[in-house]
Amino acid sequence: MNRQITRLAVVALGLLAALVVATTYWQTWAPSGLAARQDNAILRVAQFKIRRGLIYSADGRLLAARRAQKVDGQTYYFRRYPAGPLVAQVVGYSTQSRSRAGLERSLDDYLTASNSHLDTVLRRTLDTLKGSTVTGNNLVLTIDSKAQKAALDALGDNCGAVVALDPRTGAVLVMASSPSYDPNLVERHFGLIARRAANVNCSPGAPLVNRATAGLYTPGSTFKVVTAAAALDSGRFTPDSSFDDPGYCIEYGKKVSNFADQSGPEVFGRVSLSTALQHSINAVFCEIGKALGPLTILRYAERFGFTGEPPLETPSSERSASGLYSRGRLFRPRDANQVDPGRLAFGQERLQVTPLQMAMVAAGIANGGVVMEPYVVQRIATPGGSTVVRHTPSVFSRAVSAGTASALTDMMESVVTGGTGTAAQIAGVPVAGKTGTAETGTPGVNTTSFIAFAPANAPRVAIAVFLENQHGVGGVTAAPIAKTVMEALLRRHP
Repeated sequence: MNRQITRLAVVALGLLAALVVATTYWQTWAPSGLAARQDNAILRVAQFKIRRGLIYSADGRLLAARRAQKVDGQTYYFRRYPAGPLVAQVVGYSTQSRSRAGLERSLDDYLTASNSHLDTVLRRTLDTLKGSTVTGNNLVLTIDSKAQKAALDALGDNCGAVVALDPRTGAVLVMASSPSYDPNLVERHFGLIARRAANVNCSPGAPLVNRATAGLYTPGSTFKVVTAAAALDSGRFTPDSSFDDPGYCIEYGKKVSNFADQSGPEVFGRVSLSTALQHSINAVFCEIGKALGPLTILRYAERFGFTGEPPLETPSSERSASGLYSRGRLFRPRDANQVDPGRLAFGQERLQVTPLQMAMVAAGIANGGVVMEPYVVQRIATPGGSTVVRHTPSVFSRAVSAGTASALTDMMESVVTGGTGTAAQIAGVPVAGKTGTAETGTPGVNTTSFIAFAPANAPRVAIAVFLENQHGVGGVTAAPIAKTVMEALLRRHP
C-alpha cells in the first residue's frame, strides 16, 4: 500500500513539475518564437493590443511610431512611419494584412516585449497582473537620418543602393535602397507602391527589396581590390611588381581586352601593379588571376565575408550571400578548372555581390585589414530609456595583414588623385577608392559601382555605391554619389 502511495506521489509531483515548466515556457520563452511566425493570425491580432516599441535613428529621428484606435470598445495600436521612405527597407513594416518585414519582423520580440530578458519578462508580467497595457522596447539604430537622406537624394531615379559603414566598429551609418517606398501605404494602399516606383530606370522597380543587402550585382573592377589584396598578402606580388600591358591578355586561346578606359589609353605598356589598379587595367589583373589561381582569390574573398550570409539584424530572407553563382545558386568550386581565373580577377565571371559586402571590403582595408561585423541596431531600450541590449563591436575576420592594408590604401588613394576615381575627391580630405564598371550583356548598358573610405589616413567612413542600367562608367556615375554621402557623414561626424 505504501509503495502504491509513493508511486502516486511521484507521478503527481512529475505532473506538477511538467505543468510548472510548461507554464513558464509558454509565458516566458515561447512568445518570441510564436511572434516570429508570420502565419499566427490569432497572435498577430493580439499583438495590436500591445503598445509596440518605437524605432529611432542614431540622431533621434522617429522612424516608427504608433497610433491608438478604438475598435468595438477595445484599444489597438497600429503603426505609422513619420519618415516615410527614408529608411523603409531597413525598418520594414508591421501591418494586420501583410504581417511584417525588416527590423519590424526580425526584432518583433523586443518591440512587443516578448523577449526573454529578465527585466522585460518582469515588466511584462507586472503590466499583465495590473491590467496595464504592455509596452514594447524601443530600438535606436546606427543610421544617420540626414546622411541617409543625402544618399537617397543622390540616388534619385536610379535603381541601386548606398551602404556606408564606420570601419572601426562596423556600425551602418547609411543603408539606402532605391527605389524606396512609403511603408504607410502597405496596409491599405499597397498598389500605390508599385505605381509610384514606375518612373525609375529599371524594371521591375521592386521597391520593397532591400538592394543594399539582397540585391546581387556584378562587381566589375571594384573586385580588383580583393584580387590586389590576395596578390600582396600572399607575397607573390608587391605594389611595384612590373607587368607588360598590350591591351589584352590571353585566356583559353582567346583575347580578353581592356575595358575602354575612362582615364587613359587602352594599351598602357609597361606598368606596376599600383598603376594597374589606378587605371583599372583588366589585362594586368587577368594575368594576376592566372598566376594566383581562382581558389586563392576566392579564399581571400571569403576572408572579407564572401560565400556567407552577411551578418546583420534584419531578417535572413532579406540578405543574400556574395560569391560565384551558377543557375541562381551560390557556387563553391572545388577545382580551379571550374572557374575562369582571369575574368574572376577583374570582377566578372559569375561573381555576384551585395553593396553591403563591398562596403565590408572597403571597411576591412580601411581598418588595417580587420573586417568588423556590420550592425544596424545601436541599442534596445525600455520605454523608460534604460538599456536592455547595447551592441558591442566585434571582429568579423582578419582579411589581410596591416602591411597589406597600408600598401593597398596608398594604391587606392592614387585611384582618386589621378586615376579612374577623381570624381570622388573631397577638398582637404584624402580619399581612397576604386571604380567598377561591369558589362551586362546589353550593349552600352552597365552596372556601375564605387567603393571608398575617408579620410584615407584616419578612416571614419567606408562606402559602396552600386547603380543599375547605366550608360556611363563607375567613375562618372557612382563616384560622385559616394563623394556626396561621405561629405555629409564627415561634416556630421568630424
